[in-house]
Amino acid sequence: MKLFHSINDFHSTKKTILTLGTFDGVHIGHKKILERITQNTENGKYESLVLTFFPHPRMVLQEKSEIKLLNTIAEKTKLLEQTGIENLVIHPFNESFSRLTAEEFVHSILVDQFHIQKIIIGHDHRFGRNRTANIDDLIAFGAEYGFEVEQISAQEIQDVSVSSTKIRKALNEGNMDLANDYLGYSYFLSGEVVKGKQLGRTIGFPTANIKIEEDYKLIPKNGVYVAKALIGGKEVFGMMNIGFNPTVNGEKQTIEVNLFDFDADIYGEKIEVSLLHYLRDEQKFGSVDLLKAQLNQDKIDALAFVSQL
Repeated sequence: MKLFHSINDFHSTKKTILTLGTFDGVHIGHKKILERITQNTENGKYESLVLTFFPHPRMVLQEKSEIKLLNTIAEKTKLLEQTGIENLVIHPFNESFSRLTAEEFVHSILVDQFHIQKIIIGHDHRFGRNRTANIDDLIAFGAEYGFEVEQISAQEIQDVSVSSTKIRKALNEGNMDLANDYLGYSYFLSGEVVKGKQLGRTIGFPTANIKIEEDYKLIPKNGVYVAKALIGGKEVFGMMNIGFNPTVNGEKQTIEVNLFDFDADIYGEKIEVSLLHYLRDEQKFGSVDLLKAQLNQDKIDALAFVSQL
């Protein structure tokens, strides 16, 4: 997949079949739409293209928006590449871009820059300055400029929006089974392994502290999870704690993963950890010994879950 960080960077000798949207999560609803794009380009006559934006438009246009996203840009890029899309354009979204009229968007971007053959889009899609243009306007532009418009059904669009909403809600409630079912893969966090207080090491449960740079990434509910890390291309199971370590009076949220049968030094490495199952809420124990006893039980429960995979 070719990645472009601006609409103006994209160049191709072929016409394109494209869709556009936020595609946050790249979940099973999104994949139905993306499959339609790749099916339309199987003969090699056209190129597939996804146009998305960063920052998320709500971050720019809504002053108090605190939207949390399911994917960082790097994560979304990786997931989209796995769908077989040939070209991904991540365009910087800002106020000046939001002021483009519908005709300016269609003429200068879809027609002149992307050489559009067909756009596959939701029936409820609105675009242009103040989002005043709708699917009927797009069909009219298609007739004028010579490109096709394929509408995605109301049901499929509903599936996409419902999925995104349910995934966020499920993650905030620690319902990993539901979230992962809608995603079509296990929700994951990726970040650099940094040094923490190293308390875990003293009680037999050394942890890798994960620092996530992107403050817009949705962190699931505090608690203990069964986890799977991808390190050097290998899968390693373990358990993850998200929270404040109340037993030792922690003051800030940390994300720590205890990896089973693993003792390599991975400080400074970037790792990806999938959350497979929610084990329990975070709790404050009366002593470090009680905490250690619970961690032993958590490990037994985690291994039991892994054995069923």
